[in-house]
Amino acid sequence: MKKGAENLNFPLKEKYVAMLAPSFVVDFPYPKIISQLKNLGFDKIVELTFGAKLVNREYHKILEKSKGLVISSVCPGVVETIKSKYPNYVKNLIPVDSPMIAMAKICRKIYPEHKVVFISPCNFKKIESENSDYVDYTIDYKELKNILGKCKKLDGKNSEVTFDKFYNDYTKIYPIAGGLYKTAHLKNILENDEAIIIDGMDRVMKFLDNPDSKIKFLDVNFCRGGCIGGPCINSKLPLILRRKKVLDYLKIAEKEEIPEGSKGVVKEAKGISLRREYK
Repeated sequence: MKKGAENLNFPLKEKYVAMLAPSFVVDFPYPKIISQLKNLGFDKIVELTFGAKLVNREYHKILEKSKGLVISSVCPGVVETIKSKYPNYVKNLIPVDSPMIAMAKICRKIYPEHKVVFISPCNFKKIESENSDYVDYTIDYKELKNILGKCKKLDGKNSEVTFDKFYNDYTKIYPIAGGLYKTAHLKNILENDEAIIIDGMDRVMKFLDNPDSKIKFLDVNFCRGGCIGGPCINSKLPLILRRKKVLDYLKIAEKEEIPEGSKGVVKEAKGISLRREYK
């Protein structure tokens, strides 16, 4: 098992890269959170959005050729539940890494001297990262809030900072239920009635118990609302307002000027395989 937040001493003294899931905006103000992480000692800070973009490309390739039902595998909660309760559907899971693992692989390539820290909204994602060879440490949102509260004296520096690399805008809606389907450009290969978005594992199981034969693609999340409903989220806002925070963040990102060299380009992932097998 990988080490948790309790094994990190702030401010950090070595080279660390922080990977933020775009759901962070539900709990932490942007862009202040970037300067706060810099002040904690993180040398590099990236968002999972570029990993999501690469995952989308793989999904598009697979769905172009698929004939039967395929199930999204970006949510480890869904993957683990299907493996344990619906083993007959394991063959339907798309054999592609989650955006978190995809992003960690990219970080290992681009920042080989850095330790990789994933900041997570979800217990299932924590477990997934702890079992990955590509992630060194995991901090959930509740732990991060606690760390920032204890390190308030570090605030005030690094006020003009942005993400270091792999900046993308449209995949920032990934943490919202249906974010994958809306950003993977699947409308040219799937009819509207051939895909379904389901959030909440109880609803997913209801579908799996009585599947619709017309459906070719399930975009599914374990939590209601998607990752913005994750169990490690601090916010008590209703899901509709959490969703608004993500959409407002997207609007800001679309207007931002991307610093030179910070935009993610596919060639940077050359040689990295995002395919996986289910055990």
